[in-house]
Amino acid sequence: MKSAKTLYFIPALFLVGVLTIAAKAPKSHDAAVSRNLQIFNALVKELEMNYVDSISTDESFEMAIDAMLLTVDPYTEYYNSEDRKQLETMTTGEYGGIGSYIMERDNNTYISEPYEGSPAAQGGLRGGDHIVRVDTTNTRGMKSSEVTKLLRGVPGTKVTVEVVRPYAEDSVVVVELERKKLQMPSVIYSKMLDNGLGYINLESFIDKSPEEVKAALDRFKADPKLKGVILDLRGNGGGLLESAVDIVGFFVPKGTEVLRTRGKEKNSEKIYRTRNKPILPDIPLAVLIDGGSASASEITAGAIQDLDRGVLIGTRSFGKGLVQSTRPLPSDGLLKVTVAKYYIPSGRLIQALDYSHRNEDGSVARTPDSLTNVYHTRAGREVRDGGGLKPDFEVEWVKNNQLVYSLLQGNWIFDYGTKYASKHPTIAPASEFEITDEIYEDFKMSIDPKKLKYDKVYDDIMQRMSDFVKSEGYLTDEVQMQMDTLKNMLQPDLDKDLDRSRKRISTYLRSEILSRYYFQKGKVESSLKDDPGLDKAVEILLNPSEYRKTLRGEASKEDKREKKTGSKK
Repeated sequence: MKSAKTLYFIPALFLVGVLTIAAKAPKSHDAAVSRNLQIFNALVKELEMNYVDSISTDESFEMAIDAMLLTVDPYTEYYNSEDRKQLETMTTGEYGGIGSYIMERDNNTYISEPYEGSPAAQGGLRGGDHIVRVDTTNTRGMKSSEVTKLLRGVPGTKVTVEVVRPYAEDSVVVVELERKKLQMPSVIYSKMLDNGLGYINLESFIDKSPEEVKAALDRFKADPKLKGVILDLRGNGGGLLESAVDIVGFFVPKGTEVLRTRGKEKNSEKIYRTRNKPILPDIPLAVLIDGGSASASEITAGAIQDLDRGVLIGTRSFGKGLVQSTRPLPSDGLLKVTVAKYYIPSGRLIQALDYSHRNEDGSVARTPDSLTNVYHTRAGREVRDGGGLKPDFEVEWVKNNQLVYSLLQGNWIFDYGTKYASKHPTIAPASEFEITDEIYEDFKMSIDPKKLKYDKVYDDIMQRMSDFVKSEGYLTDEVQMQMDTLKNMLQPDLDKDLDRSRKRISTYLRSEILSRYYFQKGKVESSLKDDPGLDKAVEILLNPSEYRKTLRGEASKEDKREKKTGSKK
């Protein structure tokens, strides 16, 4: 459900969507669908004619759509004629506008980061700018989605944007920009590293993704020092299935099966094979994944693992084994609906949640490892279905503590990036820039402890513990004394906590500051300097014997023998 404006078309949605399904369903199901549609239409007419007060048609139909879609999976969505443009942008990466990420905070909209080379960047808009007017429309208090609609438009048309710029003498800035047809890249950063490994950071799977990945691989292939490739799919939520198949095809022989999809009908199975000659069929390959790697990312990584073509490094992936297709609806609407499940080369389905079997409260439980099934890769390695992809080498990412979480949620790090950029016209290259003692101390001074309030979380936890102990009848004088002692021991000290978490906070600070000068590329380049996932990939790819042993399954066999005998080599 994307917008209240879709609501007038929902009877048609019910008729087109439900009756299409009913056409091939048993007669009893047909009768139930027909009966319920009659009831629904009659109810709407009676309410319109007889209800004592006026009815908000949009709100009522919005609730009806939401209720219906809650019975299926969250990937089945309805788009009206206006909102379907969002879906088209997601699949093509193209749209007409000024080219900037925007964010909503305090009921207002701000520039988060312009795209490199975009009209917004060329026009001088900066991260932290508060958008207060677009053309003649006052945008104060306006939702960011509404501001987005004002900023986007036909390429070649002009738009005037007025912003309030913090930390500047002339705080009101007005710029006139010409909208352009923008192509959002899916390869954010690619580079041949000094160690002879080619690194590609792929953010999404759009129709241009194979072309962008191919360009990077061709550059790597031309370098005689190339020893391996690292494909970074962390945080990549997926996209087009066909793009995933094409990207797998750069590393495996032409005609290799990547996946099969199976829909509702028995004869609906479809096989997807690679279509082109590979670019690097033999080069050592590592794929980085995490809990944000989903859908097309999992198709790519899963096929690489099942075909023993490369190693997976990181943490377990999201676990989305469902395929969506779009169906046109009346009045230029669109239904994105789940039509199939996909099965990667070993035959496994990695879907983590079964939306057809819900708990009594409507929630959906993740498939426990104990209920998953064993499958085998081409070389005979054991892999499991359900619950996403388990990497060959697990690398835990550093988790944020409450202080870091509060700094991010409260935009303290974002605001300091804005402040720093206002005072420093230029900085060192992205690969060299670091958070010095001077910068970090200045950041600490920018924090107002009264507004941060991160210590309130600890107070709330202790209060809940106290309430629980009291309600259960365990609150004696001795217990109260121990709890008071514990509370004093856990009392936060902001200055010490900031120093204790400096390494983690500095990573975010560095990224935020670099985005003001070097955009997304600078952030990625800098992050590679202290990336445990990348470090593990380098370790494995530059150790040919360990790499080959892993793909042959010898490493896992040795682990099993060690566990069985209780000895280690």
